[in-house]
Amino acid sequence: MNRREALALSALGLTGRQTLVERPAAADQTAVDPFNTILGTQTFGASYQFTDQPKIIETSRVALEMGSNVIKFGLDPKYAERGDLPKADRSIRSLTDLAKAASIRTVLAMPFASYVLWATAFNGADWRKGVDAKGLDHEYREVHDLTCHLLRAYSGSRKTFYLGHWEGDWLLRGSYRDEVDVPPEAVKGMIAWLNARQRAVDDARRETPHRDVGVFHYTEVNRVMDALRGRVTVTNDVLPGTHVDYVSYSCYDSQQKADDLTRCLDHIESKLPPKAGITGKRVFIGEYGYPAAANSPRSQDQRSRRLMRTGLAWGCPFVLYWEVYNNEVTQGRQVGYWLIDDRGVKQPVYHTHRKYFEWAKRFVTDFRKAHGGRAPDSALFRREAIRFLDSPSDDQ
Repeated sequence: MNRREALALSALGLTGRQTLVERPAAADQTAVDPFNTILGTQTFGASYQFTDQPKIIETSRVALEMGSNVIKFGLDPKYAERGDLPKADRSIRSLTDLAKAASIRTVLAMPFASYVLWATAFNGADWRKGVDAKGLDHEYREVHDLTCHLLRAYSGSRKTFYLGHWEGDWLLRGSYRDEVDVPPEAVKGMIAWLNARQRAVDDARRETPHRDVGVFHYTEVNRVMDALRGRVTVTNDVLPGTHVDYVSYSCYDSQQKADDLTRCLDHIESKLPPKAGITGKRVFIGEYGYPAAANSPRSQDQRSRRLMRTGLAWGCPFVLYWEVYNNEVTQGRQVGYWLIDDRGVKQPVYHTHRKYFEWAKRFVTDFRKAHGGRAPDSALFRREAIRFLDSPSDDQ
């Protein structure tokens, strides 16, 4: 969409129109604090922007300035369509090629501790009709090579990368329609697909020398209320046959009620096979959000706070808000999944995140000073985080 006037720039805290400067990867690679503050956000296909930078850079810097130490975005063939790179580049033929592109390197060099990535192979498997052996070989190689690259390029950085995909239940159905039945060959094909990707990550971790950097693999589920009703879903029928490290839950189907969300998280966890070497909860909230088209700014913030508290209390490794700038436009109108609107106005939910991150940094710093450099454990941090979110917001 059209860029806005200088007034919107000042609302973002920017001093003028920015020019595109692709800095070397090391330029932003300042101290990374690996302590996970759990809450965060993501950026996919923003429908507006306020600078001349690629959207992926602009929006990631907004998230960084807000205080987040986790960012989620896509690595896939749609990179130019979403504005992650200025234009399509025929030399980019794989996930590793894309990870080496200047705009992506700039974001990967920012001091985020965690990156949650939709890693869609350029030449992957067509698994919905069953096990695609040739395609799985290509899928394995792309994910393996990307993992090796991340382990080598970011060794010593204290960063962690999570490679996954978009909402798996829609992929499994091949449709957005709830009534569509899932053929058995699609279930079998998806299990093989996820296990090939997981094997690629496992093999690369074992084969590639690295230190102080991690790469993990996840699947994403999104129709878990259907799973509770006994329908064929990724949670019920695919997940138990996999070896994935983590599960992301795009939780729009249960986000209206805390009890529903908790039941869904419990159900996913009950279907997730154990994984040696990973401790703690392995199901995170990869997407939630309340559009401004159906919510006032205050309601958007209050509902988000409730969901944050639920995810923190359950033990989710991440709770990721959709998203920095809105990406959905219907009949010329912004749907309003945003932290900052199309006029550059920071919404109450933005300020909740900003204040949360300020509080979290201060809490962790003070705890370390009082305990000889030791960070607080996850249970203590979550209790205190919930207490912070329960406090009144002066933005309401």
